[in-house]
Formats: sequence, C-alpha cells, structure tokens
Amino acid sequence: MQKTFRLLKQLIFLFCWIICVPVSLYAQKVDSPLISAPKVDSLQIQTLQKTIAVNATDSQHITTVQSLLLKNTFLNSRGTPLSIVVKSRKATSDDAIFYLLAGLVLLMGLIKFFFARYFTNLFRVFFNSSLRQNQLTDQLLQDKLPSLFFNIFFIISGGIYVYFLLAEYKLIDDQYRWVIMGACIGVLGVIYVVKFCTLKFTGWVTGYKEATDTYIFVIFLISKIIGMILIPFVILIAFSDLSVAAVSALVSLLIIGFLLLLRFFKSYGLLQNQLKISKLHFLLYIAGVEVIPLLLIYKGLLILLSKNL
Repeated sequence: MQKTFRLLKQLIFLFCWIICVPVSLYAQKVDSPLISAPKVDSLQIQTLQKTIAVNATDSQHITTVQSLLLKNTFLNSRGTPLSIVVKSRKATSDDAIFYLLAGLVLLMGLIKFFFARYFTNLFRVFFNSSLRQNQLTDQLLQDKLPSLFFNIFFIISGGIYVYFLLAEYKLIDDQYRWVIMGACIGVLGVIYVVKFCTLKFTGWVTGYKEATDTYIFVIFLISKIIGMILIPFVILIAFSDLSVAAVSALVSLLIIGFLLLLRFFKSYGLLQNQLKISKLHFLLYIAGVEVIPLLLIYKGLLILLSKNL
C-alpha cells in the first residue's frame, strides 16, 4: 500500500514537472526582449538628441543669415518681388555672312588678276593730275569689259555696305537679312542704271555728248574707287564689337562724303571749259539731280521697311 502511494506521488510530481518546465522556458523567451529594450531606447534617445541639436544649430544659422539679408540695403529683401518674363534667345550664325564677304574679296582678287592693267590705270588716273591723265583716260574709256566688271563689283559691295550700315543703326530687322541685302544691291544698281541712261539721253538731246561722257566717266571712276575702299569697312562693321563697328561706320561715311565732294570738283574742273557754266548752276544741278533723289529714295525705303517689318 505504501509502495503504491509512493509511486502515485512520484507520477504526480513528474506530471507537474513536465507541465511547469515549458511554461518557465516560454516566460524566459518573452522576458528576454524586455531586458534588452532599454539599450535600444538609449541609442534612439542619443540619436534623437543629436538630431535636435543639429536642427537647432541650423535654425540659428538660418535665422542669422535671414537677419543679415534683411539688414542689407543693397539686396532690398523686404521689397515687393517682381516677375520678369524670360524670352528664349534665338542664336544667329554668321557663317553665311563670312562666306559672303570671303566671296566678295575673292571676286575683287579675280577682277584685279584678270584686269591688272585697268586696275593700275584706274588708280593712276585717280591720283594723277598731269597731262598723261588724258591718255590714261582714253585707255580706260576704251576698256569696256573691265569697266563693266568694276561697276558690278561696286554695286555689290555698295549694296552690302548699305545693308550693314542700316543694321548698325538698328533700322532693319535681321530676320529678313537676305531679302533686305538683295533689295539694297538691286536698288543701288537701279539708281546707277537710271543715272547712266538719263545722262546719256541728256547728252544726246542737248548735243553735249562728249561733256556727258566725261561726266559719266568721273562718276563711275569715283564709284569704282568707293567700291574697293568699302571692303575693309564692311568686314569691320560685320564682325567687330559695337564700339569698333560704330567708329568704322562713321569713318566710312566721312570717306564716302569726301570722295563725292572730290567727284563734284573733278567734274566741274573738266566741264567748266566745255559747258561754260558757273559754280552756282553746277551746285544747283548737283543738288537737284544727285542729292535730292537719293534722299527721297532713302526716305521711301525707310517708310517701306518700317511698314513691312
């Protein structure tokens, strides 16, 4: 009986031990995070403290910068903000202009190469005032083909110069560059063709054909010289800075004015003995036939361009 009771007691103890051991093990697993939790919280607290300190420093720095900006009178930080409309800039290339002027210089070189004798005599007549000038003049009058090429070159270079002169003084729009340049060359060509035909007709009607031919020769002589002188000024106006281009335009206008005055004096000196005219009559002719039509054409072109552009 005692043995049976002892065995039963052992079984009950074993059963209780089997039940209590897993419960204790489960309690240890549950309690283990609770023991290590304070370490993780301390790291988070330190990180949070450092972040707060950095933010406080940054906020103090930003406040200091803002106070300096508000105190600076040159920045006008307290003023009313303005909105500026930004327009996209269209890049313009000058490669075509470069090749155009290079072709113009090449054309000048070819004309000088093929008509070197005419080129030399042209400048000798322009600068020489001795008796040999009559012989050289006759030689130049006989060379019709070189004279035609030099006149064409003057019309091209003069038209390009007029275009860049209008562009320098902001009288035209670069959007219609080639149309305006072609118009300048065409108008200049029409002016000199009309002038040539008018003088020829006047000489035929009045019977002063020789005097008219002399006057036409002087006009186109000075025009040929102007056409060659304009080449460096066209290059300077096209590719230089605004200050250099403005000075170049002014100098070129002064040189053209001087050459036109020289043309009038040369013409009067050659025609004085043939026509027996006074200086006043010749000046009135120049003003009525040479200056006023050009001014009217210039004014008309400005009105036309301002309406179309």
